[in-house]
Amino acid sequence: MGFHDFLGNERIVRALGGMLRRERVPNALLFTGPRGIGKYTLARMFAAAANCERLPDDFCGECASCLRMAPLAEPVPLIEAGLTQRGESVDSAAVERTPLIVETHPDVWLIVPDPVRLRAPVARPMIRVGQLRAVQRAASYRPQGRRRVFILDGADSMRWDDSDLLLKILEEPPETATLILLALSPDSLQTTIRSRCLQFHLAPVPTAQIEEFLKHRLRAKPEERRLAAQLSAGSPGAALAMDLEQSTRLRKSILALLEQAAAGEKYAEIFAATARLAKQEKESFESILELFYSLFTDILECGQVAGRLPRNPDLRREIELLSKKADWNWVRRATHNLDTLEGSLRRNVGRQLGLDSLLASLSLR
Repeated sequence: MGFHDFLGNERIVRALGGMLRRERVPNALLFTGPRGIGKYTLARMFAAAANCERLPDDFCGECASCLRMAPLAEPVPLIEAGLTQRGESVDSAAVERTPLIVETHPDVWLIVPDPVRLRAPVARPMIRVGQLRAVQRAASYRPQGRRRVFILDGADSMRWDDSDLLLKILEEPPETATLILLALSPDSLQTTIRSRCLQFHLAPVPTAQIEEFLKHRLRAKPEERRLAAQLSAGSPGAALAMDLEQSTRLRKSILALLEQAAAGEKYAEIFAATARLAKQEKESFESILELFYSLFTDILECGQVAGRLPRNPDLRREIELLSKKADWNWVRRATHNLDTLEGSLRRNVGRQLGLDSLLASLSLR
């Protein structure tokens, strides 16, 4: 057990270990990177190392402190238990009064976007005022061990108006507490927040490393492991959780939508398909948008760089056919409209309406 188990981004891992070894730990860290890249895993490891009873700059996984933190490796059951304890029939006041906080160690808190209910969660969970106020109070307490650590997973989900509470903590940080903010990109947080954090952006892990990683954790054929590694875009977590059959079906249906949109025909079928994508898929809408980006990138690179198709190798033939019809301006217009749609999600713009608008703009006629 230890930092050496973390896959990829070795320089960041060494930097974090060096901070602990020199006892110069910052009060706020910001980990950014795509979903599944390991932001939460690294934050959890850092929290364990900051309180390990045996090692000054790593964690042993065997001492009392490390064992108490071990359940955080699988936080979903802990989150579900917290929601069950709070009850299904909760109003907004009860949600703020009883904030969702995951705690298995007295010095380590995990804060996640609150879905309010377990059986019928809200469409867009977010970190709420009650959670931030609880962190603000607890950050000033002296730790029982070496350091208090607060992991804010999905820090970019909080309302910008509410983030002022977080800013108050960062402006006058306690010496014995560290806040670790996890987000997809630095730009998703206010400038005043990210400027007070030491920032680390986790880069994609090479495909060969992910394929080797999957060999010891996934019971699958070699060609399936290779495809999962290629489709993961450098995210080990995404590769490990990937349902290849589901992924292939989704990507083929999106590519068929793009072909229909480019042909400027069958709009009734297109709008029926966007309704399914927006409302009926198991994948999050954000993940579906990432598939659009992936296909647009391959369409562009296939038309510009002969033989290159790193993201969707199993759809090479279909992508090559579409790339012969679509030029650079078509891809540029498509990605611009996709950027607009992704940005509008924070303003609760209708998902299906946004997809309809995107696809209607792609006609080559």
